[in-house]
Amino acid sequence: MRRPEHALSRPTWRCRACGIAWPCSPAKLRLLAVYREDRDGLLSHLAALMEEAAVELFAGLSCLPGWLTASPAGRDPRGKAGRWRGGISLRP
Repeated sequence: MRRPEHALSRPTWRCRACGIAWPCSPAKLRLLAVYREDRDGLLSHLAALMEEAAVELFAGLSCLPGWLTASPAGRDPRGKAGRWRGGISLRP
């Protein structure tokens, strides 16, 4: 029997194989391998996914939680940005 791929499962944004927040470690490694020569492409791909996740995960909320609106500018109150760029250096 074939193991499930470490792929994104919507609308939960969890890994199909291991069930943890996507991208899990194996998914990050696969993305790094696929985009090895195209760091800009990888960052663009992850930025698009992050935008889709924000829309899908916050869909149906009538208002934003206080901790989100009260956070200082430039901070990631839930640490979710690291989920998308974890393991990827933004410096060349």
